[in-house]
Amino acid sequence: MQIPSREHSFILFLFISAFVIGAASVPVPDSNCYALDNSSRLVDFSSWIGHPFEYDGKEFDLVVRFCKDVETRGQMGYVDFGRFDPLSYFVSSSGNFDFVQGFYHGDLSNCEHSYDKLGRTAQVNIICGNCSDGRCKGGLGCICSVTQDSTCRVTVDLAIPCEKPGPLVFKGFTVGLHPRSWEIIYNGMTQFGFDKPRHEFSFKTEQTHLTLYMTAIASLSTLVGKPIIKVFPENGLDVKIAGSSLTGNHPTTLSPSTLVLDWNCEKSRRTPYEVNVTIPVDGYDPVQFYLTKLCEYNQGNEGGSAKGWAIFGVFSCVFLVASALFCCGGFIYKTRVERVRGIDALPGMSLLSGLLETASIKRKLKGFHLCEIKEKAHCCLWYNLWISQETISM
Repeated sequence: MQIPSREHSFILFLFISAFVIGAASVPVPDSNCYALDNSSRLVDFSSWIGHPFEYDGKEFDLVVRFCKDVETRGQMGYVDFGRFDPLSYFVSSSGNFDFVQGFYHGDLSNCEHSYDKLGRTAQVNIICGNCSDGRCKGGLGCICSVTQDSTCRVTVDLAIPCEKPGPLVFKGFTVGLHPRSWEIIYNGMTQFGFDKPRHEFSFKTEQTHLTLYMTAIASLSTLVGKPIIKVFPENGLDVKIAGSSLTGNHPTTLSPSTLVLDWNCEKSRRTPYEVNVTIPVDGYDPVQFYLTKLCEYNQGNEGGSAKGWAIFGVFSCVFLVASALFCCGGFIYKTRVERVRGIDALPGMSLLSGLLETASIKRKLKGFHLCEIKEKAHCCLWYNLWISQETISM
C-alpha cells in the first residue's frame, strides 16, 4: 500500500478547502442597497448609503443621497423628488449605464395626478467609472448631468467607482415553506435566519416532517441539481430526504419541485442540530442554507406513533369490511333459506328482539310488584285506623 507524501496531502487539503469555500452560501446583504449586474454577480453598495452627490444648475441645485432620496434646492425651497425604500428598485442596465435606481413618493404639490399617483419621482442612471466628458475629478464620483423630464420627474446620470462584483448568483431561484413563498432563498440569495445556524430560527422537536418548495426561471431550471444534505453532529438526528427534486423534476414557477425532510430525534441535545442543505447549480455558485432542529427529548424509532395509528387504521378497515360482508351474507341467507322478509332478515335482529322482549317482561313484573306493595300498604293503613277506633270506643 502506497502512503501519500506530504506534498500530496497538502495539495489534497487545498483542493478540499477550495471546494468548501466555493460552496459557501450567498447571503442577502444587510441593506437593500445592492444589485445584480448583467453577469448575475452581486454588487453590494451598502457602504455608499447616504453619501451625497451635489449638482449646481442654473434653475435649481440637486442633491442625490445614495440609496436615500433625491431633492432639489431653489427659490421655492426644498422639493423632494422621491425616496429609496424596499419597494423601490435597483437593477442592472444596458448601454451607457451599468445600474438604474428608482426613487418614488416625492412631493405631491402639483403632481397629484402623476403616474400611479406616486408624486414626484426620479431615476438615477449609474455609470461605473467617469462621465463621458471626464468631468469627475474626485475619487468618489459626481453627477454628470440632470434632465428635468417634467415638473414631476427628473433623470440623473451619476458616475461612481463601483464596488467589485461579488459571487455569482443564480437569479430567480427561490426556496420557501410554501409553493409561492421564499422565506429561505429569494432571487438566489440566502435570507437572514438561514444563512448560518441560528437558534432562534430552529424547528421544534415535534415537527418531524418539513417540506421545502423550490422554483426557478423555466429557461434555467435544467441547471438545478439534486440537493445534498449534511448533518452536524452526524449522530443523534436521523434525517431522510425525499421529494420530486431528487427524482430529476426541474423546478419552475408554475410547477415547484419539493424537498421533503423526515427528521427524527434519536438523542436529545441542549443545542440544536444543524442541517446544511446544498443545491448545486451548473455554471453558478451552489445555493446553500442551514436548517436547525431542536431535540428536547428522544423520539425513538421514526414514526412510532404514526405506525401505531396506521396499524389501527388497517384493523379498522378490515373490521368494517368483515362486518359488511357478514351482514350481507346473513341477509341473503335468511331471505333465501329461512324465507324471512323485511327487517327481520337482518343478522342479529332475532337476538335484539329477544333482548327487547325480555326487558319489557321485567318492566311489567316490576310494575306488578310495585302495585302489590302499594295495595298491601293501603290495607295495613286501614287496618291500623280500624284498630285505633275500636280501642277508643272501649
